[in-house]
Amino acid sequence: MSKLINNNQSNMIEEISTIIEEIKLNLVKEIISSAVNSKWHIGRIITKNEVEHNNRLEYGSEVLKGLSDELTKYLGKGYSVTNLKYMRMFYKAYPNFEDITQGISWSHYLELMIISDKDKRSFYEKEAINNHWDVRELRRQLKTSLFERLLASDGKANKEKVYQMAKKGQIINKPNDLLKEPYVLEFLNIRENKPIYEKELEYKLIRHLEDFILELGKGFMFVGSQQRISVNGTDYFVDMVFYNKFLKSYILIDLKREQLKHENIGQMNLYLNYFEENFNDEGDNKPVGIILCAEKDKVMAELALGGITNNIFAQTYTYYIPDKEVLIKEVEKIIKDNEGNDNG
Repeated sequence: MSKLINNNQSNMIEEISTIIEEIKLNLVKEIISSAVNSKWHIGRIITKNEVEHNNRLEYGSEVLKGLSDELTKYLGKGYSVTNLKYMRMFYKAYPNFEDITQGISWSHYLELMIISDKDKRSFYEKEAINNHWDVRELRRQLKTSLFERLLASDGKANKEKVYQMAKKGQIINKPNDLLKEPYVLEFLNIRENKPIYEKELEYKLIRHLEDFILELGKGFMFVGSQQRISVNGTDYFVDMVFYNKFLKSYILIDLKREQLKHENIGQMNLYLNYFEENFNDEGDNKPVGIILCAEKDKVMAELALGGITNNIFAQTYTYYIPDKEVLIKEVEKIIKDNEGNDNG
């Protein structure tokens, strides 16, 4: 009888604990949402008065200073002149209350509201929610120009793709959707141009596996490193193996510290055929191979990859944050070229 009572108590404790945790989580979400909403309304009030009285008085730092002093007196901290300016900026960036996305914090919006391009801003909002990015990760993705890298990855960026990314975030339906160009590995803290062996690079990526998975993108799960495959008595080792739940495919990554060589593609083709035959279960799609190299000759890569039926991609990586302006210009050029081809 005592055992039955103890089991019942354990079940009740578990059920009650689950309910309390859910309530706490919902309360936190409500508090975050209320804080964001209140700041939007404050920004609306400031902007409304600014428009109404701008012709009759100098609406600027003096008015905001007085408002800050009074709000601080009655409501406490959080109403400095700087904060009020951000609230006004918030409202101007999101004049329609319905456009405010629930599920991200005021700290997220402080990063987002300064993005003038509405499509780009919307993309980062969707990704922050879909991938549960904290503010630190959002800052990193902004700093490493994720939006531009995704658009430039397959060389076929167009306005329709920009619109879809802004509306839904990154959508993974086919292997190409996984790719980024370049992959940014600045979290490894390797000095630019410092020579490093492939084994050391692999070791560092495993040590920073969480960061690397975030850089790889959505749906990646780590399977293992140095996965051995044997063909006719010869052993080969795949540097890193992941599984992507959206594609339902194994993702094989081969690391190259130098320029891409045609034999690297042949070797990856061998790996993919072996994995499909020996590792794929029912329901798995064809595995995908990504050769991460320091540099690549695009013409040679296209020729070497031509005619191969497997999903093999040669992408570059860098140890430092790429030049944002260069990436933006590259995307603009791709879009312009694509529009020219469509018109032709």
